[in-house]
Amino acid sequence: MLLRSLTPARLSSWTPSSVSNGLKRMAARRRGLCASASGRPTWQQTMLRIRDPKESVAHYQERYGMRLVDKLDFPDMKFSLYFLASVKNGVQTPEPGTKEAHQFLWNFPGTTLELTHNWGTEEAESGVAYHPGNEKGDGFGHIAFACDDVYEASEELLSSGVDFKKKPDEGRMKGLAFAYDPDSYWVEIVKNPEPLADKGYNKFTLAQTMLRVKDPKASLKFYMDHMGMSLVREKHFDDFSLYFLATVAEGETGPDPGNPVLELTHNHGTEADPEFKHNTGNEDGKKGFGHVGFLVDDVYAKCEELEKAGYKLKKEPDGGSMKGLAFALDPDGYWVEIIKRGGYDDAATPYFS
Repeated sequence: MLLRSLTPARLSSWTPSSVSNGLKRMAARRRGLCASASGRPTWQQTMLRIRDPKESVAHYQERYGMRLVDKLDFPDMKFSLYFLASVKNGVQTPEPGTKEAHQFLWNFPGTTLELTHNWGTEEAESGVAYHPGNEKGDGFGHIAFACDDVYEASEELLSSGVDFKKKPDEGRMKGLAFAYDPDSYWVEIVKNPEPLADKGYNKFTLAQTMLRVKDPKASLKFYMDHMGMSLVREKHFDDFSLYFLATVAEGETGPDPGNPVLELTHNHGTEADPEFKHNTGNEDGKKGFGHVGFLVDDVYAKCEELEKAGYKLKKEPDGGSMKGLAFALDPDGYWVEIIKRGGYDDAATPYFS
């Protein structure tokens, strides 16, 4: 959902006075007055596992106007990655799979949808079906696209054969909708606050990724202090709250429509339960959503910073066969990929052997 803007007074309604300095930093960062986190981190990807790339890539291209900006194949490990983005009209993108496309991808200032295909899952006999989330205990909720008119867009999607979880006038929350993608991931359809054409975009832009969090104070600290995100909106209900974070360019007061928000959903009371935890999307039998990823100037320095701050690494930069990239764990255990901006060679390869 796209909701009203943050004010420090509303934020303080749930935050103890002992962290008032943190409130000031949050408000300052939103106004563009605060220095960015070290290493210039920018949110670059949300990863979903898919069963059939022909079906899923075409779905996001044809239904939501996304552009395939790059494709990476890993024959030794038998998987491929497809990176799609909402790109402004008139912006030329290289042929996917080329050196130029790699350079474009790993310097891209916006956020991509990374679709991961493990070879063979497209075969019916494979029996693979990824978990789309939204069952009891699941952390990942949905991705979303913004448009000018939710009703018109939903009608067009319905007429093209897209199935819906919720149509715009169903349920209590009118004017927003949830569609299904080919793997049954939920795709929210929301109204953009201003005409997308005025900003140079077509009918849809990638608008959000929603993750449920146990403790919003801990999650906001991680993504704001260490991953350079700004808190741009919040909304409180009786039993849950929503916090919207974005990568905001220096000097700007809000994200470009092509840069989505990370929607953190907090169900009140979970922060007080020491046993509570969400499924992160990487457990056996629950695999679907994989991670979010950030570009940074120096992967090693960012990982050292995170470890000093008490965060754990799932993969250290020099671990495994792909050196130079890492995975950190956020306060809920979600995987956060940390990738070198521009890569390590003239083809912008973000790892080395």
